[in-house]
Amino acid sequence: MYSISRFQELMKLIPRGVLERAVQTHQADKFRKGFSCWQQLIAMIYAQLSNTMSLRTLERGFNSHPAHHYHLDCRGLARSTLADANAKGNPEVFARVAEALMAQAGRRLRAEGAQLLQLLDSTSITLRGRGFDAWTRAPRTRNTQGVKLHLVYGAHEQAPLAQGITPPNCNDIHYAVGLPIESGVRYVFDKGYCDYRWWWRIEQSGASFVTRFKRNARLALIKARPIARAARREILSDAIVQFANQHPRAGRKNPYTRPLRRIEVAREGKSPLVLATNDLRSSARRIATTYRQRWQIELFFKWIKQHLRIKRFFGRSENAVRIQLLTALIAYLLVVLYAKTHGLKQTLWMVLSELRATLFQRPDTERHRHRQWRERRVEFALRQTELFA
Repeated sequence: MYSISRFQELMKLIPRGVLERAVQTHQADKFRKGFSCWQQLIAMIYAQLSNTMSLRTLERGFNSHPAHHYHLDCRGLARSTLADANAKGNPEVFARVAEALMAQAGRRLRAEGAQLLQLLDSTSITLRGRGFDAWTRAPRTRNTQGVKLHLVYGAHEQAPLAQGITPPNCNDIHYAVGLPIESGVRYVFDKGYCDYRWWWRIEQSGASFVTRFKRNARLALIKARPIARAARREILSDAIVQFANQHPRAGRKNPYTRPLRRIEVAREGKSPLVLATNDLRSSARRIATTYRQRWQIELFFKWIKQHLRIKRFFGRSENAVRIQLLTALIAYLLVVLYAKTHGLKQTLWMVLSELRATLFQRPDTERHRHRQWRERRVEFALRQTELFA
């Protein structure tokens, strides 16, 4: 009896048609000498899921399972071939696959009719030393030399929904203004995304946002709102305000003319948070709770840095770094979709740990063998009963 392994089951979640169209569009398999983008993707996802430390151990570990290569539509791996593919390959092919999986994760939640909450943030990946300095030194900032990973994270999906990789000197808002705004979605972001024209675009698109005012924001009070008795220890003030200065930056007009909410939230031992939102109906406590959910994306960045391979790289070129970051996101999404497909209730770390230890096991074969063992055991027990009857 043949059955697929867990690794093959994970790879079946990849939209192969999206990959093939991207390969054809970018001519990504040209001059590959038989080592296709599909085989490169399999090798890099195996490296992420198995927590492989180097190309040498990746080659050794992957090639120790030759019986599975045929069913994965791949062949044995040579580390020099993979290194060359990472250095010269086109990251856009893997970006298209990541985007397709992100869309798949988002569609599953929309089918359930859940409220959509999307968090925006970025994290820096430090890259210094021989090989990295050639392309990371010029765009470095005072604090970071490397790249910046931008994400839109679905709070309910528990998965990224959009990604971007830029130099560290790229401001967060420059990435955000290129994103499509979805009606009915609530966006949560910090002060790094303070651009009143972008806020106005969110308002005009029928979406809402929760963020923080900058200290120098000039606001005119329209009306103070009452604070519920149960929220008075948490909410210090709640008011309807409007921008007082329509030309905040050297004649650059501020298009945001509608009222906003200004909510002060108490913090123990720290200055209060001053929140801004275009949601004029929800309670102040609910707005504050929504902003606190922004920490989910911070925890996501911490999770992938701890459990996936995005701090040590198999190559030092810009292409190799981008491909490894994208395949890390793909691996994460595959684990999320696998857990949802099987209705697993464990934490994602526990799911990944089990997959990591059993990537090439065949669950259906094991269940079939266990069923046969139980049947033989029952048959043996019946024979023993007849013997002593």
